[in-house]
Amino acid sequence: MIIRLDNVSLGYNGCPVLHDIDIGVQKGEVVGIIGPNASGKSTLIKAISGLLKPSSGDITIDGRNSRSIKGEDMAKIIAVVPQNPSLPSAFSAFELTLMGRTPHLGLLQYESPKDFAIVWKAMEQTSTQHLAERKLGELSGGERQRLVISKALVQEPEVILLDEPTAHLDLNYQIEILNLITNLSAKENITLILALHDLNLAAQYCERLFLLSSGMVFAAGCPEDVITPENIKQVYGIDVLVSRHPLNGLPLLINPVPDREKHPALDLITPARF
Repeated sequence: MIIRLDNVSLGYNGCPVLHDIDIGVQKGEVVGIIGPNASGKSTLIKAISGLLKPSSGDITIDGRNSRSIKGEDMAKIIAVVPQNPSLPSAFSAFELTLMGRTPHLGLLQYESPKDFAIVWKAMEQTSTQHLAERKLGELSGGERQRLVISKALVQEPEVILLDEPTAHLDLNYQIEILNLITNLSAKENITLILALHDLNLAAQYCERLFLLSSGMVFAAGCPEDVITPENIKQVYGIDVLVSRHPLNGLPLLINPVPDREKHPALDLITPARF
């Protein structure tokens, strides 16, 4: 097991956010963290990355307590793709990706031909080579997201943490990004831990899910066991229909039909006919 959280509690300035978290993630797994807004998804990502220290409990990575791992060593094991990263608009795509080599460079050490080759390979894997000389401020949200993933790959990590990697992206970019990272995980045996708010995307792309609620893990397991009408009702407070995807049989959440008595304006909408 590459990552283990044992009875971990987390918070900010003495205010608890998550408590008694027990999670284990195997090498090469694609794991999703789901739950309502403010349920602690980003907090959990920060803790696994080492940015937030547990107030109690232990996080172990490859058998080592995370408290004992230095920052530069942690960056060689875990890469983070943050939500809405602030990127220097004047930097080129190649320069941003090259920043991922920093943990592997010594003090005042310049990048070697090997480093440049690793960057070029990562850009090839993410289909961003053609953007190499473009400034970040000129690129679309989907292009910038692919470059942030390139930068993460350049760290040569065992684990990539992604905090809402599809947030604010159009549907085509959401599918593109998730296809990209899960394919890379399969090819390179990289562990992926994704915080996602879209339950249907989580069900389609993740092997296991952890559903957070009220500061705890409410449910854990394969998508079929976690995304159920009963769990959604208790955690999100809404009644939904959970069907099966016609192609792969995975859970497919169908939102409730709005009550037209409560929303009379909906009477003006005519359902589409196909």
